Order: sequence, then C-alpha cells, then structure tokens
Amino acid sequence: MEAFFAFVCVFLALTALVASEASDILSAVISLSVFGVLMAMVFVILQAPDVALTQAVINSGLVTSFFLVAYSQTQKKSLPKQEKDPGDDI
Repeated sequence: MEAFFAFVCVFLALTALVASEASDILSAVISLSVFGVLMAMVFVILQAPDVALTQAVINSGLVTSFFLVAYSQTQKKSLPKQEKDPGDDI
C-alpha cells in the first residue's frame, strides 16, 4: 500500500507540474481534472472517504465542467481588422 501511495504522490506532483506549465488551456484543464482524481485517491488512502467524495464531485466534476464550458464560450474568434488610428504612432 505504501508503494501505491508513493506512486500516486509522484504522479500527483507530475500532473501539478503539467497543469502549471501547460501552454494550452485545454491540456491544463484536463491535467487539473486528473489532479483532482488523484487527490481523491489520496484522501481514500488516508481513510477520509467523505473528503474524497467531495473532492471527486466538486473538483473533478463541477469545476472541470465549468472550465470546459468557459473555454468553449470564450474561444478566440477572428476579429475584424480595425483601421489604424493616426494618433497611435505618437
């Protein structure tokens, strides 16, 4: 069990690093969701099932869903070209 806990902790650190260093928002959201699932596993190993259930439902479920909806609603769209203002050259 200790080896599994060590594996989960190492993988937890790696997913945190990926989430913080990701250049793409979508990959950061996915790695954050994986981080939440791994945290829920840590709480189960530490015999805190109520905290694990809350972590799994809130972080891995709702927060990830909100991030994905926000991402889909705010994707960059092509903006029309704006005329250059002569005062911008100053």
